[in-house]
Amino acid sequence: MSKTEKPLSTLWGCELSESNKEESFKTDDTNHQHQLALRTMCLGHTAKDEFNIIELVTGEGKSRVKAVPIATLHVKSMPTVNLSSLDLHPPVTFRLKHGSGPVYVGAEHVALEEYSDEEMDEEVEEEEDIEESPVKKVTKNGAGKRKPEKAEDEETSDGENPPKKGKGRGRKAKV
Repeated sequence: MSKTEKPLSTLWGCELSESNKEESFKTDDTNHQHQLALRTMCLGHTAKDEFNIIELVTGEGKSRVKAVPIATLHVKSMPTVNLSSLDLHPPVTFRLKHGSGPVYVGAEHVALEEYSDEEMDEEVEEEEDIEESPVKKVTKNGAGKRKPEKAEDEETSDGENPPKKGKGRGRKAKV
């Protein structure tokens, strides 16, 4: 039985302040791939009129790289920032380099969870069971009423003769 991965998403967040200048996102799980998709950073309602600089440090220990500032927030000019295109792999650390905060970091933790082929087959069967009804093309006729348009493949009731142009077009001839 082979294993396949499917994404599992959970909300992750932290608060950076004078008392908690640094917060890390890391996982001990080596069997799954993990990703932290940043969404927003914003100042709390008690933030002072000062610049708050948040920096990002990736890696840990000897592999730790230099910190990179990713947001500068200010109550009057920029109290929030959207970071929806920034996806990170753990371990990552957020640090309040300057200011007293509070700064709230909102992100989405995405992990690839393994499940068996049997579970995957069940999901595929459920998707196949859901059928959508065909969409009918609708056109307006002269009286302003809507009616379904005939398919192009259908033959006209007159046999080989095309319908006459003008008033009453497309109607059967009276016998």
